[in-house]
Amino acid sequence: MMLKPYRFGALLLTLLVLPVMPSVPAFAAPAARKGHTAAQISAFLSDFYGHRGPSAQDRETRISQILKERQQLSEEVDVLLCSHEEPQEISIGPVTVAKAASVGWATVTTHWVSGDTDTFTAYVRLDSDPIRLDDVICAG
Repeated sequence: MMLKPYRFGALLLTLLVLPVMPSVPAFAAPAARKGHTAAQISAFLSDFYGHRGPSAQDRETRISQILKERQQLSEEVDVLLCSHEEPQEISIGPVTVAKAASVGWATVTTHWVSGDTDTFTAYVRLDSDPIRLDDVICAG
Protein backbone atom coordinates (compact mmCIF):
# COMPACT_ATOMS: atom_id res chain seq x y z
CA MET A 1 0.00 0.00 0.00
CA MET A 2 1.41 3.35 -1.07
CA LEU A 3 0.99 6.43 1.18
CA LYS A 4 -0.19 9.62 -0.53
CA PRO A 5 1.49 12.91 0.38
CA TYR A 6 -0.47 15.16 2.66
CA ARG A 7 -1.62 17.64 0.07
CA PHE A 8 -3.55 19.79 2.50
CA GLY A 9 -0.54 20.14 4.78
CA ALA A 10 1.72 21.02 1.87
CA LEU A 11 -0.75 23.65 0.68
CA LEU A 12 -0.99 25.15 4.15
CA LEU A 13 2.79 25.23 4.49
CA THR A 14 3.09 26.93 1.08
CA LEU A 15 0.57 29.58 2.06
CA LEU A 16 2.37 30.27 5.32
CA VAL A 17 5.75 30.88 3.70
CA LEU A 18 4.49 33.06 0.83
CA PRO A 19 5.32 36.73 1.31
CA VAL A 20 2.42 38.76 2.55
CA MET A 21 1.34 41.28 -0.08
CA PRO A 22 -0.53 44.36 1.13
CA SER A 23 -3.18 44.20 -1.57
CA VAL A 24 -5.92 45.64 0.59
CA PRO A 25 -6.38 49.38 -0.09
CA ALA A 26 -6.56 50.16 3.65
CA PHE A 27 -2.92 49.12 4.02
CA ALA A 28 -1.78 51.24 1.11
CA ALA A 29 -3.65 54.43 2.05
CA PRO A 30 -1.45 55.56 4.99
CA ALA A 31 1.72 55.06 2.97
CA ALA A 32 0.31 57.11 0.10
CA ARG A 33 -0.40 60.10 2.36
CA LYS A 34 2.82 61.72 3.47
CA GLY A 35 1.30 64.44 5.63
CA HIS A 36 1.52 68.20 5.54
CA THR A 37 4.65 69.84 4.17
CA ALA A 38 6.62 72.63 5.82
CA ALA A 39 5.17 75.06 3.28
CA GLN A 40 1.60 73.98 4.07
CA ILE A 41 2.19 74.28 7.82
CA SER A 42 3.75 77.72 7.39
CA ALA A 43 0.79 78.90 5.31
CA PHE A 44 -1.65 77.47 7.86
CA LEU A 45 0.07 79.13 10.84
CA SER A 46 0.36 82.46 9.03
CA ASP A 47 -3.33 82.36 8.16
CA PHE A 48 -4.36 81.06 11.59
CA TYR A 49 -2.46 83.67 13.62
CA GLY A 50 -2.78 86.53 11.14
CA HIS A 51 -1.37 89.82 12.41
CA ARG A 52 -3.07 89.97 15.83
CA GLY A 53 -4.20 86.45 16.71
CA PRO A 54 -6.71 83.79 15.70
CA SER A 55 -10.35 84.66 15.08
CA ALA A 56 -13.19 83.23 17.17
CA GLN A 57 -14.08 80.96 14.22
CA ASP A 58 -10.49 79.67 13.99
CA ARG A 59 -10.42 79.07 17.74
CA GLU A 60 -13.51 76.90 17.40
CA THR A 61 -12.72 74.95 14.23
CA ARG A 62 -8.95 74.91 13.66
CA ILE A 63 -7.50 73.72 16.99
CA SER A 64 -7.28 70.35 18.72
CA GLN A 65 -9.64 69.28 21.47
CA ILE A 66 -6.70 69.36 23.88
CA LEU A 67 -6.16 73.08 23.25
CA LYS A 68 -9.89 73.79 23.64
CA GLU A 69 -9.88 72.06 27.02
CA ARG A 70 -6.67 73.80 28.11
CA GLN A 71 -8.21 77.18 27.23
CA GLN A 72 -11.30 76.39 29.34
CA LEU A 73 -9.05 75.67 32.32
CA SER A 74 -6.95 78.82 31.82
CA GLU A 75 -9.50 81.56 31.31
CA GLU A 76 -7.11 84.34 32.39
CA VAL A 77 -4.43 83.42 29.80
CA ASP A 78 -4.90 82.95 26.07
CA VAL A 79 -3.20 79.56 25.57
CA LEU A 80 -2.98 80.08 21.81
CA LEU A 81 -0.96 83.29 22.26
CA CYS A 82 0.69 82.56 25.63
CA SER A 83 -0.44 85.96 26.88
CA HIS A 84 -3.02 88.04 28.71
CA GLU A 85 -3.34 90.60 25.92
CA GLU A 86 -3.58 90.90 22.15
CA PRO A 87 -0.20 91.50 20.45
CA GLN A 88 0.47 94.31 17.98
CA GLU A 89 1.92 91.90 15.44
CA ILE A 90 2.68 88.20 15.02
CA SER A 91 5.39 86.57 12.90
CA ILE A 92 5.94 82.90 12.09
CA GLY A 93 9.46 81.46 11.95
CA PRO A 94 10.70 78.63 9.74
CA VAL A 95 8.80 75.34 10.02
CA THR A 96 10.51 72.11 11.04
CA VAL A 97 8.92 68.81 10.01
CA ALA A 98 9.73 65.58 11.85
CA LYS A 99 8.11 62.86 9.75
CA ALA A 100 9.16 60.12 12.18
CA ALA A 101 7.27 61.93 14.95
CA SER A 102 4.39 62.94 12.60
CA VAL A 103 4.63 66.56 13.71
CA GLY A 104 5.68 69.93 12.37
CA TRP A 105 6.36 73.08 14.37
CA ALA A 106 7.42 76.68 14.16
CA THR A 107 8.40 79.43 16.56
CA VAL A 108 5.77 82.14 16.74
CA THR A 109 6.90 85.60 17.81
CA THR A 110 4.49 88.12 19.29
CA HIS A 111 5.40 91.80 19.14
CA TRP A 112 4.07 94.21 21.78
CA VAL A 113 3.40 97.95 21.99
CA SER A 114 6.29 98.31 24.44
CA GLY A 115 8.69 97.00 21.80
CA ASP A 116 9.13 93.70 23.64
CA THR A 117 8.73 90.33 21.95
CA ASP A 118 7.74 86.91 23.22
CA THR A 119 8.02 83.52 21.56
CA PHE A 120 6.21 80.21 21.75
CA THR A 121 6.16 77.04 19.68
CA ALA A 122 3.09 76.00 17.68
CA TYR A 123 2.71 72.33 16.73
CA VAL A 124 0.71 70.73 13.91
CA ARG A 125 0.16 67.00 13.44
CA LEU A 126 1.21 65.99 9.96
CA ASP A 127 -1.80 63.70 9.55
CA SER A 128 -4.49 66.13 10.73
CA ASP A 129 -7.32 66.41 8.23
CA PRO A 130 -8.13 69.20 7.93
CA ILE A 131 -4.92 70.78 9.14
CA ARG A 132 -5.26 72.20 12.67
CA LEU A 133 -3.17 73.52 15.53
CA ASP A 134 -2.43 70.59 17.82
CA ASP A 135 -0.45 72.14 20.68
CA VAL A 136 1.26 75.32 21.87
CA ILE A 137 4.22 75.39 24.24
CA CYS A 138 4.94 78.76 25.84
CA ALA A 139 8.60 79.76 26.17
CA GLY A 140 8.49 81.14 29.65
